[in-house]
Amino acid sequence: MSTIMEQAARGESDHRIKKIAEREGVTERFVMDGIAAGRIVMPCNPAHDPIPAAVGEGLSVKVNANIGTSRDMPDIEPEIRKMDIAVKYGADAVMDLSTGGDIDAIRKRLLSRCPVMMGSVPIYEVGLTAARKNAVVEMTEDDIFSGIEKHAKDGMDFMTVHCGITRETVKWIGNSERLMDVVSRGGSFLTAWILHNDEENPLYKDFDVLLDLARKYEFTLSLGDGFRPGCIRDASDPAQVSELMVLGHLVKRARAAGVQAMVEGPGHMAMDQIAANMKMEKALCHGAPFYVLGPLVTDIAPGYDHITSAIGGAIAAQAGADFLCYVTPAEHLSLPDENDVKEGVIASKIAAHAADLAHGKGSKRDDEMAKARKKLDWNAMYGVCLDPEKAKAYRARGCTEEQDGCSMCGDVCAIKIVNQYLTKSSGPIRPDVPSGKHSCE
Repeated sequence: MSTIMEQAARGESDHRIKKIAEREGVTERFVMDGIAAGRIVMPCNPAHDPIPAAVGEGLSVKVNANIGTSRDMPDIEPEIRKMDIAVKYGADAVMDLSTGGDIDAIRKRLLSRCPVMMGSVPIYEVGLTAARKNAVVEMTEDDIFSGIEKHAKDGMDFMTVHCGITRETVKWIGNSERLMDVVSRGGSFLTAWILHNDEENPLYKDFDVLLDLARKYEFTLSLGDGFRPGCIRDASDPAQVSELMVLGHLVKRARAAGVQAMVEGPGHMAMDQIAANMKMEKALCHGAPFYVLGPLVTDIAPGYDHITSAIGGAIAAQAGADFLCYVTPAEHLSLPDENDVKEGVIASKIAAHAADLAHGKGSKRDDEMAKARKKLDWNAMYGVCLDPEKAKAYRARGCTEEQDGCSMCGDVCAIKIVNQYLTKSSGPIRPDVPSGKHSCE
């Protein structure tokens, strides 16, 4: 059976390609050519069949939201609510990173009600299972590939697989001056496994087995950055770059096999390094879609890391990143709650939209906001903003009439004043609004 990539190479469109092209404002041929070349991916496991979406060159920047249980918070119900919130506020994808409770049942239930593309990191479950029996380093090659196949059968559209951690690249960690070594959970599992067993990473050594699974179940490889920098000091070091070089080689092998692949990236990184890193990934990985966590531009803002990541995400996306993984205010501190998920999604949506504007996309919505503001049309403003509920709540704190400006400027609102006196041939743009009459008087 042909894969999505192979069908695109033959110029075969379908309802998914058509819907993506309409949403993105491009032609079906543009989408197909991008998928065929590997510069665009369309994660879509037939067992899940999510709302069609694509990630990559020439398309709008997408946002992913991570959810999932933990040892201390194993209840699935909050995670379902978090997923619903993430989708409501515009997440294009959701990843289930569950590590507590009945992980298999949680994954299946989340998939059954997730309308957007969904991803996972199978090695979390594999490593935890091995750890409960003895130790993470006791997981076997069969365990790793069986875990991936289980997630594929359930319907995961894309999966993070840490194939770039090898016996050779691990040496860079041992010989480096990193402050934080390995901060990726999956990366730590495989680094420990390689060092303990003195064997090659099965995901690298037997990459062809992984490709066969991806072809069989039609899931997209998200080539994980196990050596992503976990602090500003560790960014752009030999360990990070060596892994990226390996991933570039694996991207070519995936394309040759007709398998879709994107590449994951940092991490924590100072602003002046972000653009160069995006360009380096595109060069070393042959234009593969780039999926970044943040990057977080400082290490000193626990509780506000949705902001540090949005700053880095906007810079990264303008410079070529295609997919932003959100970061919530709870990052580095706890499992996020529902409000954290909302704040994280909106922060990343702002970053993605800002980058889209820089690329000449998405300005219609901003124009609509400007027109509504000129008219002091509050309902129209709420209709185009990212978070109408929050906007209404702030507006309600004032005591101005509905047709008035906000409570910051009151009668000296610049828009209100100019609307009263600026005229066209047909007369005033707006009738005079009586001043000094407020609903709170």
